[in-house]
Amino acid sequence: MTKLRSQWLTLALACREALGLRLSRGRLLRTLPILIALLLASHFSNAQTASDTWPQTEAKLNNLLSGSSEQKRTALAEIRGIHTEQASRLALPALSDPDEIVRATAAAAVVFLPEQEAAQKLLPLLDDKAPFVRREAAYALGKVGNWSATNQLRRVLNKDPDPEVRSAAAIAIGNIGDYSALNDLIAILKDRPAEKNEFIRRSAARAVGQIFELYATGKPLGVVPESFLPPKFKEAGGSRDMQPLYRQIDINSIAAVLAKVVQDPKESVDTRREAAFALGATRLPSTAAVLRSQLTSPDPYLVEIAKEALLKTQNPR
Repeated sequence: MTKLRSQWLTLALACREALGLRLSRGRLLRTLPILIALLLASHFSNAQTASDTWPQTEAKLNNLLSGSSEQKRTALAEIRGIHTEQASRLALPALSDPDEIVRATAAAAVVFLPEQEAAQKLLPLLDDKAPFVRREAAYALGKVGNWSATNQLRRVLNKDPDPEVRSAAAIAIGNIGDYSALNDLIAILKDRPAEKNEFIRRSAARAVGQIFELYATGKPLGVVPESFLPPKFKEAGGSRDMQPLYRQIDINSIAAVLAKVVQDPKESVDTRREAAFALGATRLPSTAAVLRSQLTSPDPYLVEIAKEALLKTQNPR
């Protein structure tokens, strides 16, 4: 019964997010059949409208894409909002536009192509002369989520001269969930914290957490606390068997680096939050003591993140 309720709650939360509603969990469960009906009606209505008007929309977009840079950016933003492969194909020529802002905007507009194709089209932009374009291409590759991009993103993470591009590569690797890049991310966290590397360290810690969370649950959960309620009202989330992953990586060394980051007062609070989330995402019971040490932190967000992380370490597989 508890498992069934949890499944219904997960479905209800998904409906709430899709419909943009702000309802309590109790009301969500009571109104779930209505929410599902509304969601389906909205989906089919939008699909029918898009089908009826696509020829006119396509003509308008093609007209804008042959205009000025500002018109191209307008068209690409609209293409991104349509969320279809058909629309994304219109954006492909803009990936090689002379205007770097157009190229960067096009990167976000082609992510609805089939994964492999989208990655293939975006990868050349990681070598673009403009850092802004390289950064947006990295973010786009993360949204695509295809593992074929990992090696190139690792190269960018380690060698790109622009720190924002390197951080974008870290975030993208985390969104993709490829654990072959864990050593590259952990290497960044082994360096001493400093103001100049704060953003890349935070991004690396977030990526490590995302990789473990994606492996454990298939969901890219964020570091923001689920709630500020007592632990008994929080959900640890399901978890697959982590042992096959542990056998492919040096999990104890990874956990040791994350633990050091969590406990280091010289680290930025944002980086410590991300590292605490990542420690919980590993599902290692041995990390519990470090996480408990953060329950008295003056930072309320770090405290809640540590509480939720502890729930995951108590139910490992």
